[in-house]
Amino acid sequence: MLLFVLVDIVLKKDQPTGALTRGHVKRILTNSGTHPHGIKVMLAENGAVGRVANMISE
Repeated sequence: MLLFVLVDIVLKKDQPTGALTRGHVKRILTNSGTHPHGIKVMLAENGAVGRVANMISE
């Protein structure tokens, strides 16, 4: 069973402004369970890669 979690991520290009991009997690790219700057993920909608800022309950 696949579970697509809805998240807000910060893209690398948006780090200075903190702008958020919303989407469903396709793949988790960070190997460890935690990271000080947020877990790096790839979104299913557009393949965007960024660090998780918020998890959204649907």
